[in-house]
Amino acid sequence: MNWSFKKTVLTGATVALCAGTLAGCGSLQGDKQKAKGKDGEETILMYKVGDKPKSYDKTMDYINEKMKDELGVKLNIQYIGWGDFDKKMQVITSSGEDYDIAFANSFASNAQKGAYADLTELAPKYAKETYENLDPAYIKGNTINGKLYAMGVNANVFAQTMFTFPKALIDKYNFDLSTVKTLADLEPMLETIKEKEPQLTTIAAGQGLRIGRNIDYVFDNNFPVAVDINGDKTKIINPFESSDTLKEDLATMHKFYEKGFVPKDAATSNTEYNLKDNTWFMRLETQGPFDYGDSLLTQAAQRELISVPMTKPLKSNAQARVANYVVSSTSKKKEKALEVINLINTDPDILTTMVYGLEGDTWKKLDNDRMEVTDKYDAQNVISGAWMTGDNSKLYINKNITDEQIKERDASIKEAEESPLLGFNLDTSNIKTEITNISNVSNQYLAGLHTGTLDPEKAVPEFNEKLKKAGIDKVIKEVQTQYDAFLKEKK
Repeated sequence: MNWSFKKTVLTGATVALCAGTLAGCGSLQGDKQKAKGKDGEETILMYKVGDKPKSYDKTMDYINEKMKDELGVKLNIQYIGWGDFDKKMQVITSSGEDYDIAFANSFASNAQKGAYADLTELAPKYAKETYENLDPAYIKGNTINGKLYAMGVNANVFAQTMFTFPKALIDKYNFDLSTVKTLADLEPMLETIKEKEPQLTTIAAGQGLRIGRNIDYVFDNNFPVAVDINGDKTKIINPFESSDTLKEDLATMHKFYEKGFVPKDAATSNTEYNLKDNTWFMRLETQGPFDYGDSLLTQAAQRELISVPMTKPLKSNAQARVANYVVSSTSKKKEKALEVINLINTDPDILTTMVYGLEGDTWKKLDNDRMEVTDKYDAQNVISGAWMTGDNSKLYINKNITDEQIKERDASIKEAEESPLLGFNLDTSNIKTEITNISNVSNQYLAGLHTGTLDPEKAVPEFNEKLKKAGIDKVIKEVQTQYDAFLKEKK
């Protein structure tokens, strides 16, 4: 799913899925920090990103009764707003504050700095069931220099970019989606929509749009250093120089832009094309196994959406770390903190309550580990969304998800390819200046190229020339050296 959709849905549970800090930090929301609870009981302090739900006290009273019975501790969750989280967690980690668990931020760099506890031996002992149920990709992606530093949330372990459409329009014009394999294959449909449905934005595109097939980036898709998944997987490349498929897609997007399929201001626009609104025809979305195909999107849109893949499903560092929990190296209760993580990930009552609210109020338990939400369910009024809470396979499953969909989910996880970069962690100490320079150059071109606003015949050579002046050859050489050592160690 794209980032605009995440802002709407990921902060709460999705119906289809089931699915403190220092003084002066004004956005901190939660109980006062303390090692002991109101009655002197031992308390585990957890930092989460997001806003404290109105139902926090009632929900946590129920959860903590179970925590106390099972582990003899209570859980104190403190929330830090999305806009402040990175900055304030940096203050917390750098100050050496004594906390227990946190939703990870700047994971690799903080782990390398010693901010997080080494869980290599602790996790298999104190979070045994959770650890054993994790896909190996989560272990690889959260291991740095041979040590495990985080417990990933077992959810969308792979991601796949999709072309997504309102099904009503596909049916209305009898479009055959089986013919769509690449961006260029969309052209006949886009032409029809442009002519017959002029009120619609043909392609929902803004400055954050990023196209390209089966490329995994060392940093992210805003920094042009990557591996071509369909090419030589041992070679680090600048895809704007070496990827034929990216060049083809950039040319196609420019053609689409000139034909009016893309908004004229796309390269600078922050317009959000809401899923619910009948304002667009095609958009790019990212899906994973626990989205159950288009079930999640359709539920969020309140109308049927249909998608076809643009890329292959890929297990990557990005997916392994999209939601992971760390134990602070300063914690005096590391073992108990892992036991809390384990209980959240293995107790379906606790997990479903955190994701959906109190049973009997916002959801009802049905037979065969199924559930349904009530009219009182509010995705913004839960402890946290499924994607960032705990093992999605342990949630009570929404009654609308079929047994066949569950089988397809599990099969797709087994079949998804691992990125060759999975588990690779770059030491940037020798190339910090070049990274900054390349980022500055990239910011000048990426939005224009990906939205088709710029002519790639002219802009790509200019972009590559400026990248060379910024030091991309040095960066690629350094990354390649470290990547070669990483691949050699894997053998």
